[in-house]
Parts: sequence; structure tokens; C-alpha cells
Amino acid sequence: MASHTSLLDPMSGRLLDRRFLVLFLPYWPTDYLKRRDPALSAPLALYERIKGGLRISALDREAGAEGIKRGQNLADARALVPGLTVMEMTPGLLETGFADFADWHSNASPLVAVMRDAAPFGDLVLDITGVDHLFGGEKAMLGRLLTRLRALGYSVSGAIAPTIGAAWGFAHFAPNQVVDGLALADRLDDLPVAALRLTEKQLATLDQMGLYRIGDVRGRPRQPLQARFGASLLNRIDQAYGHVSERMSPRLPPAEHYTERRFADPISRMEDVLATAAELAVVLCQRLDAAGLGAQSFHLFLYRVDHRVMTFSVNSGRVTRDPGHIAALFSHRAERLAGDYDAGFGIDMIRLAASSLDALLAVQAGAFTEENGTADIDQLNDRMSSRLGTMAVLRMQLLESHLPERAARLVPVQAAGETDGPELPQLTRPLRLLPEPERVLISAEVPDGLPAAMIWRGQRYRLVRAAGPERLGAEWWRRGERLQLVPPPVPRPPAPGEKPAPPPHVPALPLHDADGQTRDYYRVEDETGRRFWLFRLGLYGGPELPVWYLHGLFQ
Repeated sequence: MASHTSLLDPMSGRLLDRRFLVLFLPYWPTDYLKRRDPALSAPLALYERIKGGLRISALDREAGAEGIKRGQNLADARALVPGLTVMEMTPGLLETGFADFADWHSNASPLVAVMRDAAPFGDLVLDITGVDHLFGGEKAMLGRLLTRLRALGYSVSGAIAPTIGAAWGFAHFAPNQVVDGLALADRLDDLPVAALRLTEKQLATLDQMGLYRIGDVRGRPRQPLQARFGASLLNRIDQAYGHVSERMSPRLPPAEHYTERRFADPISRMEDVLATAAELAVVLCQRLDAAGLGAQSFHLFLYRVDHRVMTFSVNSGRVTRDPGHIAALFSHRAERLAGDYDAGFGIDMIRLAASSLDALLAVQAGAFTEENGTADIDQLNDRMSSRLGTMAVLRMQLLESHLPERAARLVPVQAAGETDGPELPQLTRPLRLLPEPERVLISAEVPDGLPAAMIWRGQRYRLVRAAGPERLGAEWWRRGERLQLVPPPVPRPPAPGEKPAPPPHVPALPLHDADGQTRDYYRVEDETGRRFWLFRLGLYGGPELPVWYLHGLFQ
């Protein structure tokens, strides 16, 4: 097992106790395309239109051995190798494929990121701190990852070091080694300056100055180097040696609490996946219980043998660690996505992770507990949301407005807590409002008197009781705002294994009239006992005659 000796930073005195593994795939584009289409023959080169000409932008190992170079004119490459297979490069396809490839490596470490310093595809970094023991140590882990990628047909090299910059440099220029903290400085000094991930202009200038090794640059005064190369050169040096931390941006959300199961023989049936998820939920909830935590979001990662990942995520309306409830949510979620489920050639690993964690103390259920049914309602809402979709199960949320159509909106039951919004006003108002107020004809004994009869949708109603008015004025500060009964969902990129969602439907409800007239609301009842909520828009004696509208129904 490799040494885990921490590197002591001589400038800050802090310990560098992280471990990073970088994988370098120099021929990723062509290796990936040849795996997708076995009919493609080597040597293979990809070209792009660069500066008005067709130039080689990627090639395979065989093309490189024939003397083809990146940046070479396509016509010259064909003249050099008559049997060269050429294709136009499709960056979008390659970036998407490499993103899926990166997600698949989260079966080795939950923290995986794509390094885009040299290209949008070709370099992966894994934070393997604390996970190498699952593979028998760092050296065994590196060897296993390299072996399985080479078995898939990829040309790959890798390295492990205490910093991302150092691991990248070793993977590119001194590959297939594990470097501990004590040997880091000496090993880095011997690498070429290109191992610092510098620009071509910076590398050319260092070459002109006769500075070929990182040690040659590190030993020179920093102020002249910064004046000539800018702060980026010194920053790359400090990152590589661990004097400045370098953050990675994991593609999948990191989870502090997760559990997983690997299979000797791949599985494919959804029933087996759900059964495994139920067993993992028990283990995960035991770990959350030991930590005094619960979670609201749970993620099931299905790792296929063809280096792809499918993700199923479910949410709970309240913090929970009930394994039965979690398993039921995934079961309902799977029913909704049954048509999109594709196990490929099989699934060899499943991981269940929890996020949106919060403290959850143990609760004793017994004679002195009060069961009011709210927990059962929350679980029912969770199951319906998981089966039908988040926006299919909504609840009312109060808003700061005295206008009825703006005083509430519908939100997902899982999206907000019970105390969201202002307190419920102590007013006698109907629970059922029409989508938009509908104009009605009203007759009254005197112009300002209570309504006596109403014609609505061609039917006449004789009103026997009425109370009011409740006078409401326009909200001048909401000028230009559009009424929203349901907040538009925030678009998000599809998770691995999910299809892009269709654009949400946003109803074109009317704009708020900040200069609108005063409303006088009345509660009225007809001779059969039906009760209505009416309002008169405008006042008698004004420039325009008042108009009556029906806004809600009490029953």
C-alpha cells in the first residue's frame, strides 16, 4: 500500500492530506468513436475547420505512428498516409460522451471532475481520499482503473499525488506512479515545464530562456517571473506543490452519506434494482441514525458495464430516515420512468446516496405521543409526487397581497415548509376562486345598495341575502407584474440517464393593472342557498359606470 504521509506546506505550515488520481486519455475522441462504431478502421483522424482550412484536431495511436500531427493540414495528412480514415469532429457528441464517461468513474470515487485545462475531454481527476482501501491501496486502485480502461480499448495513463496539479503533471509526463507527500517536491522538480498546464506562449518564452524543468523555474526569484509571465505561472507552481489549494468541481453532487453494492454478475431487471435499493436504504438509514441525521433527497446511481450511469432521484417533504418510505418512493419513481429504463448489458454496481441533510433526533412512539396524521399525509404526498411528478401535487401558499387573485399561489407540496408565507387573514372569503373574474349583470334597489338579482352565464339568480362591501384598492407598486398561479419551474440540465424535460407551460395570465379602479366585494346568497362572492369595479358618480364581476364561490 502506498504511503499516506502528509505533505507539510513550508509556507503555511498546514498539512496536505488529500489524495488525487488523474487519468489521461490522449486518444479519447478516436477511441470513443471506434467503440461506438467498430467498423471504423485505423489509422483514424478527425478534422475541424480552423482559420479557413481543414486541420487535424484529433487522431488515434496508429495515425500518430504514421507521422500525422495535430494541427496538420488535412490534405497533407492524406498525402502522407493514403489509407487514412478521416471524419469531421463533432465536439458536442464528444463532450457529452466524456461527461457520461466521467460519471461512470464515480463508482471508484464519489468525487469526479473533468479537467478542461488542455481540452474539454481527455483528463479526469478523482478525489480518492479515504476510498483507496476498497481496492487494496492506492497502487492497486490505479492499476485496476488503468487495466479496465485498457480492456475497453482506451489508451490511458494515470498518476496519484497529493495535489491536482502534480497528479496531472505526472499522468502526462511521468505516468503510472504513486507519489507521496515527502517525495513530491523532488519528483516535480524533474518534470518539464509543460507539466504546469501553461499556455503555449508561456511555454515558448520559457524555452527561449532555457528553462526546461519545473525546478529551474521554481528556483528563480518570483517577482521577475510574475512581471514577465503574470500571476498564472506562479499560481500553477503553488498549486502543484500544495502551497495554494486547487478546487475541483465534481459533476455529480457529493454525498457525505452513501452506501453501495457491487455485483459479481451484472443484473438488469428493474425488480432486482428496486430490491437492492430497499436493502441499501436500510443500511443508509442506520448510518444516518447513528449520526443523528435525516435527509430530504435520495439518489440512486446505477452503473452499467458499458461505462454509463443512470440516476434516479426522489425527494421527501420532510426530513426522514425511514427505509420503507424511501424504498416506496423509488418504486413509484420507477413506475413513472419504466419506459426510459435501459440496463444496457447489465448493471454491476448500485449506489444509494442522501443529500439535503438535517438533524433528526430519535422519536419514541408510545402512549404519550400524539398522532395527528400529518406524517401520513406527508408520506402520501411524497409517494404521489414521486409517481406523478413534482408539479402534479400542489398546495396553496399565501403571498403578501390583499388582492384575492394575488394572495395565494400553488407550489409543490415538497418545495416549501408549513410556515411559508404570511399568516392567514381573518377574512370571510371563499376557498374557490374562478380562474379570472367573470362579468355579471346586477340589479339593485338603489345604485349604491346591496345586489338584489344577478345574471351569470345566461342564468338569473334572485339574491335574498347580501353583506358588504369590503373595499380593496389597486396595488400601485406591482406595475407590470403578471399573475402567476404556479411559479414557473427553474430549468435544469438533465441528470445522467434522464431525457431532457419539455419546456414548462406558462399560462399567459393578465398583467396587474396598477392603476385599476377600486373594488367593492359583497357576499351574497340566492333563494336556493348558493353563496357567491361579487365585486363592483368602480364607484357610482365616476367618469365610467361601475361593472360587476363574480370572483368566487362559497360552496
